[in-house]
Amino acid sequence: MKKVSFAEFGGPDVLQLIEAEEPHAGPGQIRIAVRVAGVNPVDWRIREGQFQKERTPAHQSNELPAGVGQDASGVVDEVGEGVEGVAVGDHVFGRGSSTYAEFAVLRAWARMPEGLTFEEAAGYPSVVETALRIIREVGVRPGQTLLVSGASGGVGSAVLQIARDRGITVIGTAGAANQDHLRSLGALATTYGEGWVERVRQLGQVDAALDLAGSGVIRELVELTGDPQKVISIADLGAPELGVRFSGVTGNVPDALAEAVGLISRGKLHIPVEKSYTLAEAAAAHIDSQAGHTRGRRVVVV
Repeated sequence: MKKVSFAEFGGPDVLQLIEAEEPHAGPGQIRIAVRVAGVNPVDWRIREGQFQKERTPAHQSNELPAGVGQDASGVVDEVGEGVEGVAVGDHVFGRGSSTYAEFAVLRAWARMPEGLTFEEAAGYPSVVETALRIIREVGVRPGQTLLVSGASGGVGSAVLQIARDRGITVIGTAGAANQDHLRSLGALATTYGEGWVERVRQLGQVDAALDLAGSGVIRELVELTGDPQKVISIADLGAPELGVRFSGVTGNVPDALAEAVGLISRGKLHIPVEKSYTLAEAAAAHIDSQAGHTRGRRVVVV
């Protein structure tokens, strides 16, 4: 089968499209014929070797050579021992490993909601799990105001919609081109750049804040909330030096997928696909993901 792999840590140029042996579903797992893989910032962070000191399963600190990707949608073609409630031929989306490939093993999955395309579905697993986790960790409650820095990407788009569904007011920051996108998701929107802190203050008092872009704004987020414990970052590895929690450990993916299905089915969650790539274009997908300024999701079509 075709698979994207890398044999050394480094830039996008280390990614190679190779012929590899097919994986197989072990106990508690399923295998899918991958239709689409989701592109997440953690994919290129792993490729660069950023998490090697942590060596945690959540960061897939694999021995090299290693595959790429965690999220995928596709058609079930193997069901492992002990797995119930899913059958060969089912259309599913979920979290696994080495998903930039023609076949991948998933550890957590859910059936795709009716009307959802494979391209759309591949963009949800990590994004929704992360959004649900950081909303919980930052402790924001209905009636309060949440500031989301870097709100136009996949996680930001999910956070805005989930928070609004819970009765939380959301202020989102993004580039000028993405202001209408934020407003369409129910956020009070403003731009980055000089004077952004004052612009946020004019929109309302901030009870909690999320840093999704890693653009060096931790000090300002602490200033706006008045307490580093009310700020969470998923993008700035230096956040703990300022007393702010870095959230990078995956939570309960099956529960997150179940909640995603409910939100999607109720019409409360939709994350657009901004751009699709082929397996051979995986390096370009990483370059674009790392550049930021995404509106929604990027995916690799197999």
